[in-house]
Amino acid sequence: MSDASDRKLPVWRSALYVPANVPRFIEGAHKRGADAIIVDLEDSVPITERAAARRDLAATAESVSRGGADVIVRINRPWRQTMLDLEAAISPRVGALAVTKVDSTDHIRLIAEVVSELEAERGMAVGTTQFIAMIETPAAWFRMPEIAQADKRIVALTLGGEDFALTMGMLPNAEALFMPKQQLAIAARAAGILPLGFIGTVADYQDLDAFRETVRRSRKLGFRGASVIHPAQVPILNEEFSPSAGDVASARKIVAAYDEAVAAGRGSISVDGKMIDVPVVLRAQELLAIHEAIRERAARKT
Repeated sequence: MSDASDRKLPVWRSALYVPANVPRFIEGAHKRGADAIIVDLEDSVPITERAAARRDLAATAESVSRGGADVIVRINRPWRQTMLDLEAAISPRVGALAVTKVDSTDHIRLIAEVVSELEAERGMAVGTTQFIAMIETPAAWFRMPEIAQADKRIVALTLGGEDFALTMGMLPNAEALFMPKQQLAIAARAAGILPLGFIGTVADYQDLDAFRETVRRSRKLGFRGASVIHPAQVPILNEEFSPSAGDVASARKIVAAYDEAVAAGRGSISVDGKMIDVPVVLRAQELLAIHEAIRERAARKT
């Protein structure tokens, strides 16, 4: 079991999927403003084209990161495909792997062992490559708390809604996915890692107003970022998963009032006519930490 206390979680409000075999999508990815680009070696790439996609992966990672985005590579699950993907992906340019169809802690640990060996061979600090654990089956869903803590490389947990719904025999809509995704957010929080996703489907990307409402609702339910398949969705993710100016101002006021009360030896405080207790203060402190992390990320991009 890992300890999340020594991990610095990434800022991934938005992660844009880019097929590893489509040059025009690769070329334009760095202009989209996403915090991360997920170079996909899995579902969006035909099996017959994966060898070429792996061969070109170093150049692809270099290209998509030109705007300052983190590079994530989504790898395949069948073990022979997994090993080929890992050989191609592990490099200083690739910051994380999206590990698909995770079904156990052993699955994560075996991949981590191979990644450690590759990092050492390639002169990288062992442990550099982070993991997103992707839950895609009911069996894995029941093991989420253990999977989320399987290895300290894991910084995020997400539910593959389309695949999960398929195995469940249900529609991948908000009603059906609400409980599974809320439980995933709880498991991620318990492990001290990011819950990524939104409570809805990635398939319908044309109604951007509805998408914004979905993202806004998902943030209120604990999610901290999501992956999408269309560039038009990226600005909405960046905006909705960022604290608003009003929220930041309110949080600063609450924290300042609390610090003043503690210094004066008072046990309770009131801000704008409302009593403030410790959970409210902690929530304000978390919001300010998220705000500062986003500012730091923006500064690195410029």
